[in-house]
Amino acid sequence: MDGDLWALTDPLLPPWPQKSPGPRPVPDRLCLQGILYVFHSGIPWQLLPL
Repeated sequence: MDGDLWALTDPLLPPWPQKSPGPRPVPDRLCLQGILYVFHSGIPWQLLPL
């Protein structure tokens, strides 16, 4: 994902709760890249590269 698309998307995401236990499981940008990859390629979620 290029920086321009992320600059448009990042402000739309809610902030991470301060009192949430533990670290974030996956950074927001990587998560969104995975979602867009699945939509673009049409592969099943189970075949998403880790």
